[in-house]
Amino acid sequence: MRDLIDEEEKIVKEYEPELLQKVKKLLMMSKNGTLHVHALRLIRRELGLPEDFRDSILRTHSKDFRLVDLEIVELVDRNESLAKAEVEKWREKEYVDKWLSEFETSYAFPINFPTGFKIEGGYREKLKNWQRLPYLKPYESKEVLRVRTCGGIERFEKRAVGIIHELLSLTVEKMLEVDRLAHFRKDFAIEVNVCELLLKHPGIFYICTKGSTQTVFLREAYSKGCLALPNPIYVVRRKMLDLILLGHRNTRSLEDLEEIKEERNGSVFRTNVGGRRDGDWIVPILDSYDQNAFGSLGDINDSKQPFDGCEGGRN
Repeated sequence: MRDLIDEEEKIVKEYEPELLQKVKKLLMMSKNGTLHVHALRLIRRELGLPEDFRDSILRTHSKDFRLVDLEIVELVDRNESLAKAEVEKWREKEYVDKWLSEFETSYAFPINFPTGFKIEGGYREKLKNWQRLPYLKPYESKEVLRVRTCGGIERFEKRAVGIIHELLSLTVEKMLEVDRLAHFRKDFAIEVNVCELLLKHPGIFYICTKGSTQTVFLREAYSKGCLALPNPIYVVRRKMLDLILLGHRNTRSLEDLEEIKEERNGSVFRTNVGGRRDGDWIVPILDSYDQNAFGSLGDINDSKQPFDGCEGGRN
């Protein structure tokens, strides 16, 4: 586990230019080019940012960012080459590969309904009209959208879908706790009920309700419970999770044991790695471990895996 933690830190340092672009893109999506540092801190691990990102990224790159005060970061200059959402790249691919008209793809989103999803009468037509509905894209100028105009509410909600879609696309595991989205509502001008919005679009988002928190996944990014296009940070975190899921198996190979002391009942032994011997196995005690090391991997029972058994995923 120590080796994997060191490996993750090394990868984060190597990918600093990419992480720098992520922060820039988030600031470019905000209506005033500013974000609360506290909001970034809450999703630090989801974005793959280092623990000291305020100093190592925000303060170090003063040409790109300006700390207005202790809790507000401002974008110094926009980089229009970054002003392209991930869904727009998908649209271009769909236009080329499937020979679809620009009218069909200009404002469309990838839709992947879960297995067994029941489509009610008239739903397909509504979805088709929604896919064609123009909206203000995440990196476009933040003009005031009049909700009372024709299609105003739908366009306003579709813009919010686009921003959440892009935010999830920037994360390491294409997932985020729903509660943490609330910290970006004001800066991103998505003053809508986020939970209701996500539930209205089951073909785009998947909400996991297992455990004490709700987690939203970008449905298109996953295939059979794992990322379709894994990245290095995701890979090393999966290794951490796999190591935890091993439980007490194969732990006889633990090295550098200082002392094994048998208690009177003969069932418990103590070691220098904070473990206990239970029968023939040494079981690591994880209670004292820094839980932040596991980040967004969630509970060790794999409760945050997207797509439960009914959707062809892994239980």
